[in-house]
Amino acid sequence: MKAKEPLFDYINPDIHYSILNGDCLTILKRIEDNRFDLILTSPPYNIGKSYETKTSIEKYLETQEEIISELVRVLSYEGNLCWQVGNYIDKGEVFPLDIYYYQIFKRLGFKLRNRIIWYFGHGLHASNRFSGRYESVLWFSKTDDYIFNLDRVRVPAKYPGKLHFKGPKKGQPSGNHLGKNPSDIWQILEQDWEKAMWNIPNVKSNHPEKTTHPCQFPIELVERCVLALTNEGSWVLDPFMGVGTTVIGAIKNNRNGMGIEKEKEYCQIAEKRVRDLKDGNLKTRPITKPIHKPKEKDKLAQFPKEWIQLELIETSNNIIKE
Repeated sequence: MKAKEPLFDYINPDIHYSILNGDCLTILKRIEDNRFDLILTSPPYNIGKSYETKTSIEKYLETQEEIISELVRVLSYEGNLCWQVGNYIDKGEVFPLDIYYYQIFKRLGFKLRNRIIWYFGHGLHASNRFSGRYESVLWFSKTDDYIFNLDRVRVPAKYPGKLHFKGPKKGQPSGNHLGKNPSDIWQILEQDWEKAMWNIPNVKSNHPEKTTHPCQFPIELVERCVLALTNEGSWVLDPFMGVGTTVIGAIKNNRNGMGIEKEKEYCQIAEKRVRDLKDGNLKTRPITKPIHKPKEKDKLAQFPKEWIQLELIETSNNIIKE
């Protein structure tokens, strides 16, 4: 299948993209072998969203395996696949989808390179279990000869002035001058030296990239994977495109992008987002922007007086009991 004629020429007139509305499996069967260097997606979680038909976990995974079999075929020899998932909840029981999916990918010959934990600080609050604040990104390669451009995604070293203390390199810098290798937990800590780490909040109502899609992931997440796991000019595929975040992350970084989406509304939103990117009007969150921290005087960041009084009373009662 050929992509559409290039509409996007903001970075490079040779960059193509294609947004395809239709059934994922049907379209994949029309694509030639070894076409893509990266497949990056977040599949439907079978949790009953408006665009899903909820079914048993067994039937859901069976359908997904048929699609993944096609993805093996269209991925290049040096290609990578990033499968971003959360948990499937049924009657209060948690089913960790990354564990279920690992068995499928392993059976089809993929090799797991990292199980990345994407941590975010905001989300729905649970009442009968701890509130979920992470999702997983399973990074697989098709072979041992896979694309990995670590230098494109290094982060500042904690101690860049650290030196070798013995051996033939004694007195020389012990780290890499471009920075250190990021960890497999994508979050931010409070030290200044780590402000350029994998700081990726989820897309909620106040996020600049938010659209009508209920489970949208951020462009930042796409960009990290695209920069590390493809080369300029590579083709990137998202078989469950949603509103086009993967395609945008690819184009934005001088790669070609193709997205498949069954919901026509989301395809239309994706097309508009690409046009906005081309025109310089797409709102995105910069990779290095720190997570919002409330000011000390912010009323919402203060403990309610009632809580403070209650805590003082409980403390006094405990002292009396002792």
